[in-house]
Parts: sequence; structure tokens; C-alpha cells
Amino acid sequence: MRKMNMAALAAVATVLAYPFRTLAPKSRLTLTAPTLDVEAIAARPMPRALVGVSVRADATGDPKAMIAALNTAFEEFKTTHDDKIKGKVDALVDTKLEAINATLNDLTKAIDDQAKAAAAELLLGSKKPVDAAYTGLFGSYMREGTREQEEKLKAEQKVGVRAAMSEGSPADGGLTAPIEWDRTVTERLKLISPLRAESTVQSISKAGFIKLFTDRQLGSGWVGETASRPATSTPQFTALPFVPGEIYANAAASQDLLDDSEVDMETWLPNEIETEFSRQEGIAFIGGDGANKPYGVLSYVTGGSAAARHPWGAIAVRAVAKAGTIDADAVSQLIYDLAAMYQPNAKFFMNRQTMSTIRLLKDGQGRYLWQPTYQVGQPSTLLGASIVDVPDMPNVGAGAVPLLFGDMRETYLVIDRIGFRVLRDPYTNKPYISFYCTKRVGGGVKNPDAMKALQL
Repeated sequence: MRKMNMAALAAVATVLAYPFRTLAPKSRLTLTAPTLDVEAIAARPMPRALVGVSVRADATGDPKAMIAALNTAFEEFKTTHDDKIKGKVDALVDTKLEAINATLNDLTKAIDDQAKAAAAELLLGSKKPVDAAYTGLFGSYMREGTREQEEKLKAEQKVGVRAAMSEGSPADGGLTAPIEWDRTVTERLKLISPLRAESTVQSISKAGFIKLFTDRQLGSGWVGETASRPATSTPQFTALPFVPGEIYANAAASQDLLDDSEVDMETWLPNEIETEFSRQEGIAFIGGDGANKPYGVLSYVTGGSAAARHPWGAIAVRAVAKAGTIDADAVSQLIYDLAAMYQPNAKFFMNRQTMSTIRLLKDGQGRYLWQPTYQVGQPSTLLGASIVDVPDMPNVGAGAVPLLFGDMRETYLVIDRIGFRVLRDPYTNKPYISFYCTKRVGGGVKNPDAMKALQL
């Protein structure tokens, strides 16, 4: 049986847990607080497909089990939400609905990461001992062994010799057993935007980039055989500049630390800076104002700071019917607002908080608009279109633009100049070694017609 991740199992169990209930035979739910009117839920059996399923996104995860858990959780989510709509339950259901929603988000992300984890496992290989049971027993014995453990080792025809030397006594071998520490660095997760991967990326060799646009306003007319042919209008061109901004970091470390540290600080520190640069440029690709940084895609939305910058106009918006909320009709109409030529590569762009709200929406026939993935590596969908999780998109709220729909590769242009560069400076700030890192990157909308926005 696969070893379970207890934290993940507890999270999945929370999805189905109501306060004041205990499990009765045959996995039926029995309320221990009769004052709560939740008989409909009490009569429903616990979906056992979720029990015992790990949601870890590492190489030990079972893709089929994770997808099964995702779809089972979504069925429970739909049932719970339907009960809430029908008014059969009280506020108690909100806690369950929120827990299921969070688990759906975690499972969706775990499935998306499964392919990367499998590749990492192939690269690193398996490090499991040949005889895991004996290895554990021998290790336990060598640390704090007893005569009973020694006899077990002998019974298995293993080497079971009690050590005369002691780690607690330096002269008896303790000096050979120094305290071990983790030579890797556990890093706090930084949410990196996928917008670069979804956009068009242009490398340049000059200080800037200029893109030409034409209005295609070419005049023509019908004439008779001998009628005069007056001059017709010709297209007009407009130049739109894309100027890269510069992001920098100037981190320092002492020479002694670089010499003596078990961690390769000279490699680790620039790598950390590069990750931070990726996070900062992702933020700018969404909401940048163009001041020494890229113009964000949201700045081109109608009413945005760069709405008048593009010669073709701003990214069109569709407003919702009720302020501060997302409704199914507005999401459906957003798809039809986009021209057919951009539909084949169109995707929804939102953050996970918005995704939790979208998951509640239904069409006129009572079918949920959001659907989970059925294959590892494939994203969840909204009305048949893929969903891209962009952590820097705004949350649902009055006046916000939490949802974009369109072909981002046709919409947004990322400009790279040189790329990530590191200058090692041992002279300016002795005895410290400075790592002066820079990256020049710009961005902006190249085709506002390929994207539509939902504004609350």
C-alpha cells in the first residue's frame, strides 16, 4: 500500500467533515446535535473515493487516483452547492463548501505539477534502500539499540553487533559523529506568473523596439467605363514603441562566507535573484504602468492608464449585471465578444480566488460551467476553454477586472534585451562581494482585439 501523506489526507478528510457528526456503520452520517436541520446531508454516504488519496504533487503521487479524487470532490461540491441553493441546509454548509473548494484548488494544482514531478524522478532516480524494513531497523538499533532489536537482526541473519563506542563520549568515537545538518536550502514559494510563457517573446539587440500598425483604411469605389478615377485614400501607419525597463538587485556576501559555507552561495544567491526578477516581471506584465517597467495588460483595458496608447484602441470590457459579483451570463457573453479568428487559442486568465468563485456558476440547464481535468497535464476548463492560473490577477471585488479571455500570444508582447546578467564586484564594498544583477525587459499589448475583459 502506498505510504500516505498524513497532512494531505487530513486536508481531504476535512472536505467531507461537518461539525457535530460521527460515523455510523455503513459509512452513513449521524448527527450528534439534533438541533441542526441537516437531515439531507446526514442521509448521504461519505464518498469513499476521496479517503486514502494523497494530494501530493511529488513523484509518489498516483495520477489516476488524483484525478479520481478531483472528480469525486467536484461531485460532492456540486451536491453541497445544490443543497445550499435549494435552502435545505443552514450556514453549516458554507464551511464544507469552502473546504471542498480549497481542496479542488489544491488537487488541480497537484495534477498540473504531476508531469514535472515525474520528470524530476526520472532525472534523480530512486534512492530507496533495497531492504527498507531492515535498513530502518538497523538504523534504529545503531542509534538507540536494545538487546531485543539485536536478536531480531540476528534472526534475520544480519550483522547484529552492539557497539562499544558511544557518540556521547568524544574519546569513544563521538568525534567521528558530528551533528549533521541540511546542506540544501528550503526556499519559500514565490508565485511566478505564467504570462511570459503565454505571450509572444521578442529578443532585441538595440535600446528599444518599434512596431508599426496600419488602420487598413484603403479607399475604393465603383465606376463606369469612361468615368473619371479620382484619387482614393491610402492606409495610415502608426509607430508604437516598446522600451525595456531595468530591474536590478545588488546583494552582498562576505568573502569568508563564500569561502567557508557548505552551500555554494556564489551560485545560490544569483539564482534567488533571478527567481525574484521573474516574480517582479510577472507582476508588471499584469499591472505595470510603463514607468521604467512594462505596460501591464490590464492597463490597456478600457478606463486603464494605457487605454489610449494603442492605435487600435483599448481592450474591450463586459460589465456584469450585479456589482461586485460574477454571473454566468457575463462569462458566456465574454466568449462571444471575442472574434472567431482568435477563438482557437483563446484561454481564460484568472487567479485561484476567482477560480473558486467561477466554480459556483451554472448555465440555464443547471450545468456547472467549470469542469475538472480528466488527464494529467491538461488544465481545468471553463465553458470548454482552458484556464490559466495567473496569481497576479486581481481578486473578485467591486471595480476590479478579475477575468480575461482571449489569445494572449496574439495580445501581449514581451521584449527582452540581453537577459539576466550578473556582475561580481569584489572591490566596491570590501570585505563584501557584491553581486550586481540586472535584467532589461519591456512589454505591452500589440493587439487589443485579441483579448476581452470582464469588469465588475
